[in-house]
Amino acid sequence: MSHAPVLEAHVSLRPYNTFGLDVTARWFARFASVDELRALLALPEVQAAEKLILGGGSNLLFTRNFEGVVLKNEIRGLEVTDQDEETALVRAGAGESWHELVQYALGQELSGIENLSLIPGTVGAAPLQNIGAYGAELKDTFEQLEALELATGRLRTFSAAECGFGYRESVFKGPLKNQFIVTSVLLRLHRQARPNVRYGDIQTTLQDMGIAGEPTPLHISEAVSSIRRSKLPDPAQIGNAGSFFKNPEVSQAKFDELKGQFSELPGYPVPGGVKVPAAWLIEQCGWKGQRRGPHGVHDRQALVLVNHGGAQGQDIRDLAYEIIASVREKFGIELHPEVNIM
Repeated sequence: MSHAPVLEAHVSLRPYNTFGLDVTARWFARFASVDELRALLALPEVQAAEKLILGGGSNLLFTRNFEGVVLKNEIRGLEVTDQDEETALVRAGAGESWHELVQYALGQELSGIENLSLIPGTVGAAPLQNIGAYGAELKDTFEQLEALELATGRLRTFSAAECGFGYRESVFKGPLKNQFIVTSVLLRLHRQARPNVRYGDIQTTLQDMGIAGEPTPLHISEAVSSIRRSKLPDPAQIGNAGSFFKNPEVSQAKFDELKGQFSELPGYPVPGGVKVPAAWLIEQCGWKGQRRGPHGVHDRQALVLVNHGGAQGQDIRDLAYEIIASVREKFGIELHPEVNIM
């Protein structure tokens, strides 16, 4: 049932961002249903203010206090809504943890999102940047989503085509930015396992786990979780937002030219060119494990910027731009942040 939402003033956002940055929101409220969200949007303070929709806070870098209203999405619910012989439709509330959805799918013996295990954040944030890892992306299983239009309070359904998914991209990061709030997501998952073990790390990890033959979705989930834990720091231990930069894509000609200068340069073919691992570029520029007092670059994964405790968001942002400049200078490649800098 819905309750009248409560609008709080001057709330610390430290518990709500995985960098653990101590900034405050001028206004803060939670909503657990579409009705509660509509009631909040009707409040004069909310109507007049800049709005930030908060899920898990795992893809945000706050560089200052937020003078608008932070709306925390807590819409829950996980259910199989329909199925046939081959597939099942699973609906998830946007406030659910993404990994809880993966666990739910595995519990229902459904396949398709096991390679996306242990990605932090909420279900509602997943389509905004078409989350992906270990050879899979959200768009591979995405059916549709429902989102509330801020200007009108109306619910609208978006198909995959209408979401305009690209590499860590969607219309919600581009033309429709800040115009909609995702309320639920519908995925089409497979009832028969379709193991996706193209990523080398997954195969070697499965071998280390003693899994021979055809791995189950649960095996793949466990392998991916193991890889992620070994490479990425736990935000509960050390503040971070996972991969800070997107992997850049360059033309085949540019890649061949760079390969002539840097014979070790790794690359993966993609439509229209070659994807180069940002972590390798950053490491070659000497950043891995660099520490600047309370912030720095993780010592095991150069893609991850960390808050060792007490860092300021603007210092982490400045470090990110220094890294971007050094990669540009050495390789002529422009890195772009995957994290939203506020």
